Amino acid sequence: MCTEGTAGNRQRDRCIGLGDEQGRAMMAERGDLEQPALDRAAGEEFLRAAFQMLLEEAVRKGTDVAQKVCEWKEPHELRELLDLELRSHGEPAGRLLERCRDVIRYSVKTCHPRFFNQLFSGLDHHALAGRLLTETLNTSQYTYEIAPVFVLMEEVVLAKLRELVGWNSGDGIFCPGGSISNMYAMNVARFQHFPESRQQGSWALPRLVLFTSEESHYSIQKGAAFLGIGTDNVVLVRADERGKMIPEELEKEIERAKSEGAVPFFVSATSGTTVLGAFDPLGPVADVCQRHGLWLHVDAAWGGSALLSRKHRHLLAGIERADSVAWNPHKMLTVGLQCSAFLLRDDSGLLQRCHGTGASYLFQPDKFYDVTYDTGDKTVQCGRRVDCLKLWLLWKAVGTEGLEQRVDRAFACTRYLTAEVKRRDGFQLVLEPEFLNLCFWFVPPSLRGHQGCSDFGPRLGKVAPAIKERMMKEGSMMVGYQPHGTRPNFFRQIVTSPAVTRADLDFFLDEIERLGRDL
Repeated sequence: MCTEGTAGNRQRDRCIGLGDEQGRAMMAERGDLEQPALDRAAGEEFLRAAFQMLLEEAVRKGTDVAQKVCEWKEPHELRELLDLELRSHGEPAGRLLERCRDVIRYSVKTCHPRFFNQLFSGLDHHALAGRLLTETLNTSQYTYEIAPVFVLMEEVVLAKLRELVGWNSGDGIFCPGGSISNMYAMNVARFQHFPESRQQGSWALPRLVLFTSEESHYSIQKGAAFLGIGTDNVVLVRADERGKMIPEELEKEIERAKSEGAVPFFVSATSGTTVLGAFDPLGPVADVCQRHGLWLHVDAAWGGSALLSRKHRHLLAGIERADSVAWNPHKMLTVGLQCSAFLLRDDSGLLQRCHGTGASYLFQPDKFYDVTYDTGDKTVQCGRRVDCLKLWLLWKAVGTEGLEQRVDRAFACTRYLTAEVKRRDGFQLVLEPEFLNLCFWFVPPSLRGHQGCSDFGPRLGKVAPAIKERMMKEGSMMVGYQPHGTRPNFFRQIVTSPAVTRADLDFFLDEIERLGRDL
């Protein structure tokens, strides 16, 4: 039997009936619980070293034009270099720091001034501080009791975004990406038209049809599949030569769907298409939606930040008539991934009614504070990342005027590049840009003068991929390319980083020419 030790009667009583071996194990386990299982001093020392490395290797070198944008390795090479295997025993701090250094070394530096590959780029130090704070505080944006600061902060930031849209009230949440924002819009629109769909599902509904431009983001079709609407019920409306939805074609498609016995319920217009940067005519589209009683959603994930600019917000004229808007500040404003807002004009609690389930372990109605601040039941998620802090801190640092200047500067960069493309031999615009999407071909000397040949298009289509491979392997810069309809591959250049200078833009065109002149 276990004998009485220094812990006295309480410990003795718990050991009664236990064998010696089991009693000793229980005593050892109790001893293990007397001290924390983490070495705080060693942990803080590791963090100091890791933060210093982050500042030097990722921030300073990552934004230095003298450094590479990427150090390309094939997958089999990278696996060997990183040693990704997870083992039974841990590694010492020095080795872990080397692991961290390798992660930075072989990752693409999206903060580099010569990274033009995506709709996001650059690094803002204030926003980065917000991201680090978010990770450190490690909370979830569902109840006021666990995230009091961020519940209030999200409310303020979303209200400011709605104000820029043109609404003086409404609702919204931050979502894990613009694709999810678009899916929220579809789901809320369906619920508003057919509240019974929440309980009875699609079986209780007629055949629903939604409409979007043929240039719209693929998340509209993915959302329709995910929500059980079906991709066959997504009507892609014809766009004009600049990629804008044609309102007359939208109305024709709505009438056609009705004649087939389907029920139109939702239109998604786009403000800033992914490839061409086109803005659908929101006023005329809103007129069509109003005539037919359809929900109007605007996917402004890319183009929404133009609302901050007095010079360029006309691109989104009519957006205030939308029922919902998707807007990704992480794209043009250098906020950092991810920061995606879903904005709703409705202020009646539609999000809550559509998604709420009242989980009793989170959303107790008898809490000691105002439970209307428990916003988590508006979403389909339970745990939800805090995405408002980085934008709030950036906005506090530079103000609305500073954000406007960033937007205007990005447009100025595109205007400069457009003029240079027109001026230089071998460069050809796909179309005149109205936004930040500069689409162009580089025609190498071997193809110039052969535009009338039958094989010109296929040969030109091979140029951009070849140049992209060379720039990636040299690490000099990054830019995207794609085909579009019958057009062969062309480059799509995007400038959003405020760190980009005219020297970087000149380098970009010079490098395209250098890498492609012998093709």
